[in-house]
Amino acid sequence: MMPYYSKLYTFNELTIYELYKIMQLRQEVFVVEQNCPYLDADGKDLQGHHLLIYDQSDQLVAYARLLPVGVSYANHSSIGRVVNTSYLRGTGIGKLLMQEAISNIKQLYPDTPIKIGAQAYLKGFYESLGFTDLNQSYLEDGIPHLKMVMEER
Repeated sequence: MMPYYSKLYTFNELTIYELYKIMQLRQEVFVVEQNCPYLDADGKDLQGHHLLIYDQSDQLVAYARLLPVGVSYANHSSIGRVVNTSYLRGTGIGKLLMQEAISNIKQLYPDTPIKIGAQAYLKGFYESLGFTDLNQSYLEDGIPHLKMVMEER
């Protein structure tokens, strides 16, 4: 049996419990661990798909938000709020999450390039998945980020 399994939902398909677990994981990492107070409930969750990765004991261990063209970027779909639990970092869970996210977003929004706002220290990780740095660096909540894109293939 695979140690992890994924589920993909629209916002309206999420149960209250699933939404709570998503918000808990996002806040645990982005707000508490990275010390970035920001408005996580930005309105975009309502328009996207939500990829949840669970372990064998049905605990949410990783998550990504998949958004259609026009929500974050005018001409690109996007993958964001990419997060996994701290105790699984370095195990390949992030790569599994992103591979699932890329596969799903290509099915949801075919023939559309994907743009992400990646934390700068993860540039090599995202390049290994097929993203290209657009040389547009910026600070978001005090953390260096890069705009990266994966063109249609």
